[in-house]
Amino acid sequence: MKTAIAFRYVKKKMYLYYFAIGGNAFIDIPMFDKKIYRARREKLRQSLQGGIVLFPGNPEVPCNYAGNTYPFRQDSNFLYFFGLQKPDMYGLIDLDADKDFLYADDLTMDDIIWMGHLPSVSEMASEVGISETAPVSELKSLLHQAVLSRRKIHFVAPYNMQVAQQMSEWMGIAVARLKESQSVELIKAISEQRSVKGKEELAEIEIAMDIAYKMHTTAMRMCKPGTHEYKICGTMEGIALQHHGSMSFAPIVSMNGQTLHNHNHSNLLKEGRMMVADVGAEAHSNYCSDITRTTPVGGKFSTRQKEIYEIVLKANTSVIETLKPGLPYRDYHIAACKIIAQGLKDLGLMKGDVEQAVQEGAHAMFMPHGLGHMMGLDVHDMENMGENLFGYDDEIKRSDQFGLSYLRLGRRLQPGFVLTVEPGIYFIPALIDLWKSKDKFTQYINYDKVEAYKDFGGIRIEDDVLITEKGGKLLGQPIPKTVAEVEEACARTE
Repeated sequence: MKTAIAFRYVKKKMYLYYFAIGGNAFIDIPMFDKKIYRARREKLRQSLQGGIVLFPGNPEVPCNYAGNTYPFRQDSNFLYFFGLQKPDMYGLIDLDADKDFLYADDLTMDDIIWMGHLPSVSEMASEVGISETAPVSELKSLLHQAVLSRRKIHFVAPYNMQVAQQMSEWMGIAVARLKESQSVELIKAISEQRSVKGKEELAEIEIAMDIAYKMHTTAMRMCKPGTHEYKICGTMEGIALQHHGSMSFAPIVSMNGQTLHNHNHSNLLKEGRMMVADVGAEAHSNYCSDITRTTPVGGKFSTRQKEIYEIVLKANTSVIETLKPGLPYRDYHIAACKIIAQGLKDLGLMKGDVEQAVQEGAHAMFMPHGLGHMMGLDVHDMENMGENLFGYDDEIKRSDQFGLSYLRLGRRLQPGFVLTVEPGIYFIPALIDLWKSKDKFTQYINYDKVEAYKDFGGIRIEDDVLITEKGGKLLGQPIPKTVAEVEEACARTE
């Protein structure tokens, strides 16, 4: 391997590393063999008709001043097709010339002083099967020429403002119009590829699952009165870091589980409450896990907590046991809602015809979110491209009904899909008061009894599942989730 300086090449599991000998520079070289990246780009090439395909990588993003940046996270589409973790890179596929290009700038001496020696752009490109490289300035000229000659430029509308401004300048498209100018053809082609996970991807997701197991079982042992939520949250993040990973999204660790995305971790845990921990790990490869467990503070469920918990657990396990390819995930969402509505009716919190109640959306006061979402390189996989373009299709359209409208994945399942199953029951005082004041669904909701649950909080149970030819396969080592398993996990000392 030709380099400007000596490098030691090491392979460990599926990770490839370069270490600069005699210095402290370090860079990740692609997670997978170059053949995989070549095959991915070739498959994409076969799905598109002419023009060029632009994949902007992410820049570094300032936190509170230019020199202090957030931890770098590469764009997932760039990572999927080009596999490199360096900021300010651009991948390009020329469909007409049948060539792939990497545009990036080599380090200056100032860069080397601060960061040490790193492989050149051409060396990194070769690791993902690309021989054509050029500085970023040449990409600007190429795109200008493509616009003038009316060549089709396929791209996905950027979510990063720095990238959006640069693309706007290079292609002469106003930032506000980038989304309407994006290539739907490209989005559908990417969705078709990234939705079905290969063996190498599943191996990385399993690594993220292993980390999640340690995070959640540790959180259960720590869920005791007098412990601050932030201490548990910080410990969970520390576990991810100790395993060369990170958090796959901003963690939710809270006694106030009735707030679905509660990122406030300042509460002191109290006896008689429950803690919802919706926390996932991102493996070093950036593949994700996403797990939720609800734990009683002090380690024992009360009778009332257990009654609601068992309903949510039944919805979770029933869906996982019956998952099959070819069926719409929307149908599973509705099936889970019926289980929840029936369970609440059995407790006297709902009433009337369960089928009709779910059809009209009365149950959504207790479960106002969707059953789950796709997962992979993004914890909400490909969400930046627009859920309606990959979570739905011409057959299955997104509903505008409250609750059901929040379902991120509605279309038919296929082997290779990885998705979450995360039913829940929540008692949201503001929502209860609003619906009660409007006499909404009084034929289905027993508001008098619901009043007594306004201090209850919420319960969510979430697992990650692979769709196979035969059904659904639970990923990772089973994380305690039955009442007995959770209470046992809380009682362990290590």
